[in-house]
Amino acid sequence: MSDPWGKIPGMEFQLVIDCADPDRLVPFWAAALGYRPQDPPEGHATWRDYYVSVGVPEEEFGDGDGADRLVDPAGAGPAIWFQVVPEKKTIKNRLHLDLKVGGGRSVSLGERRVRVDSKVAQLVQLGASVLSRHDDATSDHYAATLADPEGNEFCVA
Repeated sequence: MSDPWGKIPGMEFQLVIDCADPDRLVPFWAAALGYRPQDPPEGHATWRDYYVSVGVPEEEFGDGDGADRLVDPAGAGPAIWFQVVPEKKTIKNRLHLDLKVGGGRSVSLGERRVRVDSKVAQLVQLGASVLSRHDDATSDHYAATLADPEGNEFCVA
């Protein structure tokens, strides 16, 4: 019997984040997640070169090279595609990422605060903004909710 929680043969997925400017979000999320930009398809020097070859108008790219995808260098996490959409984000995300940097309950609450606050400071330097902090000593929990440079919410815990 196969593992019911294992990978389904032939099935892959990617996480898609709607955005206005992949050139802004790709470097932010690469640094936040430890990912790297995905190489363009074989035979193409850049993503822009690839997209133009399949009919995307040159004027849609601005000054960027069209890089709009990230991959986990370890191959463990999903690929991420930053899909350009015309509308701006207007409401709370229905799905968000949690960056788990605190170490869990086996690490003291004080040390988790230090780890979370350190990652939050790094992300703010990269363009994130802090929306709220969650500091509930009664439940032994510490986290922060942030927004990326385009306003997409995520948590650091």
